[in-house]
Amino acid sequence: MPHRSLKVSLGEFKTLLPYLVQYRMHYILGFGCLIIVDAAQVIIPQFMRRAVDLIASGNFTWQQIGTLCAGMVGVMAIISLGRFLWRYFIHGSSRRIETEIREKLFEHLLTLSYDFYQKHKIGDLMARATNDLNAVRMSIGLGLVALVDGTIMAASILVIIFIQDARTAAFAVLPLPFITVSILLFGSALGKRFKKAQETYAAMSDTVQETFAGIRVVKSFVKEWWFIKKFADTNDDYREANMALVKLYGAFFPLVVFLSGLTTIIVLLVGGIRVVEGFMSPGDLLALFRYLQMLIWPLMGAGFTVNMIQRGAVSLKRVNEVLETKPSIASLAVPKKPSKPADAIVIRDLSFAYPEGSAVLSGITLTVKQGAWVGILGRTGSGKSTLIKAFTRMIDPPQGTVLVKGLDVRDWDLQELRGCFGVTPQDSYLFSDSIRNNILYRLKRDEVAQGHVEQDERLLNHAAALAALDTDLTSFTQGVDTPIGERGLTLSGGQKQRTAIARALIGEPEFLILDDALSAVDAETEKRILTGLLAERTGKTTIIVSHRVSTLRNADYVLVLDQGRIIEAGTPLELIAGGGFYARTAALQQLDQDSSDV
Repeated sequence: MPHRSLKVSLGEFKTLLPYLVQYRMHYILGFGCLIIVDAAQVIIPQFMRRAVDLIASGNFTWQQIGTLCAGMVGVMAIISLGRFLWRYFIHGSSRRIETEIREKLFEHLLTLSYDFYQKHKIGDLMARATNDLNAVRMSIGLGLVALVDGTIMAASILVIIFIQDARTAAFAVLPLPFITVSILLFGSALGKRFKKAQETYAAMSDTVQETFAGIRVVKSFVKEWWFIKKFADTNDDYREANMALVKLYGAFFPLVVFLSGLTTIIVLLVGGIRVVEGFMSPGDLLALFRYLQMLIWPLMGAGFTVNMIQRGAVSLKRVNEVLETKPSIASLAVPKKPSKPADAIVIRDLSFAYPEGSAVLSGITLTVKQGAWVGILGRTGSGKSTLIKAFTRMIDPPQGTVLVKGLDVRDWDLQELRGCFGVTPQDSYLFSDSIRNNILYRLKRDEVAQGHVEQDERLLNHAAALAALDTDLTSFTQGVDTPIGERGLTLSGGQKQRTAIARALIGEPEFLILDDALSAVDAETEKRILTGLLAERTGKTTIIVSHRVSTLRNADYVLVLDQGRIIEAGTPLELIAGGGFYARTAALQQLDQDSSDV
């Protein structure tokens, strides 16, 4: 079982081969310096042996002792320089590889589809990008050093002591097989416990991320105590998982030291007899003691190597799980482009269900003309947002059911398709940055870098005015450059929605989608926004999802959804006259408005 575990561990490192090849010269130079250091280290006991034998003979000069001491100083200087160089080359390379993998991981995460993030918590992904990659770096840094250094040192020392006195050496190495068995058993148990520790760290990280992301809700409901308890529980789990590792270390390393100490006792007994009998000199015995002390590090390093390999393998497997995940929604190898004028959006008998649930959309058929205003009304959970996601292929509709500009959305290049749309989703997510940068977010950064500052400023001001955000900017301390905190924490709900609307408008998209994006603004502000959008509707297809009938009164066409089906469709006046859900909702909202006016 231990051998199989090690085989699996080594198999995980295949994904690192391209990086190791890329930095092969750094590793070659680093290991070259490491070998020089090891060679220099095994020379030092020979200086000590000659010095002791000279002194024991009584026939020596201080010049001879001084020469030996100077030689030792020179060798130690070589060791110091070599250690600096191998650390520079090997540790430097492992840091660079860690950085490149983290960048690759981040870039890959951005390619993954929306459903991936519904299955994986952010805290767990953060743990893989930080804690796990740190363990990978250790395995290809210190882990490789311990492997090469321990192997070379152990082999060199064993050869030297057997050449020096094979009989004493044969007795001294008797405890070594027990150390080897202990190392293999240790490595087998370590992988499972370290994986548990990493998983509990991810759970703790996720608890912290969720708590501070929702700090407003936490404080509003006075639930600080509950989250403190929740964090304490995950923190205790993390402690227990790490204590299991500590207990394993606590049992393993003293055992290795004890078995190594037995070799010292054996040498003292057997070697002492050999010196008395005249088969060894005092210098030989001292050098043998020194070599056995040096042999402790390779023995300990073997455990350290297994530790690093197991940790790195477990962590690399967790990272590779993400890197090997393919986007569920991706562009064709050779995407197509719209070839002729066509209706803006065409939906043909669209039915859709999420993997974990029942049908969300059933038999939806719709044609949206270029430049039209389309309203969508329906109860919560009627499928409105899912229908919107089909337009931009945030979900994957069946082939041939959703066409944009005459081309199936599955045949589009994803970036080009989504670039046609300016979307303000229900959740008006804002980044922890200034209002300016949140609005300019839609523009390409290279355009800004090329000096389009004046044009950007004009677009920014125009978009802010259309979103009725311009009046609010004057009240902020730094105007449009005011930082808004994480998720727009310092803004009101209406200000967040209007900032998101301005962000959708600034790129002058062909399609504008407002998914319940006016729910947090007052009636007067809503009227101003809609009036401004109507004034600039030429050629722009607009789709507005709302629970308010007043928001949809200017639409050319309104759909009413219920349980994923279209139950009503027509102009606002036709739907009012029809006396259905739309008319009842309008009457009810008008009654509420009249009551509030009183």
